[in-house]
Amino acid sequence: MYLNPLDLRNGFLFSGLHCASFFGIVEVVAALIRMEDYNINAGDFRGYTALAWAAHNGHEEVVRTLLGREGVNPDKPGDGRGTPLTYAAWYGRERVVKILLGRDEVNLDRPDNDGRTPLSYAAQNGCEEVVEILLTREEVNPDKPDHGGGTPLTYGAWYGREGAVKILLGREKVNPDTQGNGGRTPLSYAAWYGHERVVKIILGVQKVNPDEPDNDGWMPLSYAAQYGRERVVKILLGREEVKPEKPDNGGRTPLSYAARYGHKGVLKRLLRREEIDPDEQDSDGRTPLSYSAWHGHEGVVKILLERQEVDPDVPDNDGRTPLSYAAWNRHERVAKMLLRREEVNPDKPDDGGRTPLSYAAW
Repeated sequence: MYLNPLDLRNGFLFSGLHCASFFGIVEVVAALIRMEDYNINAGDFRGYTALAWAAHNGHEEVVRTLLGREGVNPDKPGDGRGTPLTYAAWYGRERVVKILLGRDEVNLDRPDNDGRTPLSYAAQNGCEEVVEILLTREEVNPDKPDHGGGTPLTYGAWYGREGAVKILLGREKVNPDTQGNGGRTPLSYAAWYGHERVVKIILGVQKVNPDEPDNDGWMPLSYAAQYGRERVVKILLGREEVKPEKPDNGGRTPLSYAARYGHKGVLKRLLRREEIDPDEQDSDGRTPLSYSAWHGHEGVVKILLERQEVDPDVPDNDGRTPLSYAAWNRHERVAKMLLRREEVNPDKPDDGGRTPLSYAAW
């Protein structure tokens, strides 16, 4: 159904003032706010005020004009996403931010419905100048968490904003190991998304723990290994505090994740470490070879089978072997590799009595 934004019967509103403020037409804005019956603080169909749209789009003169009108609320939130300052910070409108900072009524650290502050959004989008401007004010908390526990540093690291991360880490009040949603640290997010430079910047802070686990026991190395961030893995392995053999709460190691998702480069790099057991079983009894056979990662299977420590026929907690998983998922080449090994019993049943042939027939 087509909705007319000017149709008040449908609860929608996008007035002439909203439109002029959106496009930055200062002459029209000035004319409209001189009308006595005009509600300058009215929200549109999204709850945005005219000032919010002007701040959002960086129209400085319109912002000044609206703020010059008596009765204007420079701190009115809209649609749960925050105030005019939130939008100006979010989109890097540093001049508008400076204008709004001149109003006593503006709460510089006011959170939106998600608990996120203007600084949080500026950090997320890499608006370095805005980050610096906000941090000059004492009332701004540089380490304020949102409802999920994420701080401005968390978002800066998550989105790979090197400059914002550097600025925030320069503040004493900022905790580089702050745990956000799920207990993940900024380093975990940077490792997860492969932001190498951010990883290096965070590791440059002396008090950071490069092996800090989240609520599931995942370390930054676990995330880097699962998502194949080979360069990040290399950087993390350069730190003595990082224990590459350390399992998460499910008993899975970084090597297990690299094998499961077929990241050969990461796998090779991890296997260079003496402390890593290439045949370690997780809480389900599965080895890295089991996972790579299950998912048909031929290159990984080949690398693992070249290791003397690897038992190609070790069963998991259900009695299933790597060959069983390869047969079940129709990975013929992997099955051939496994069957070349004398230790592999091609007729070995699992705890339910099913053999690899049973799964292949099924």
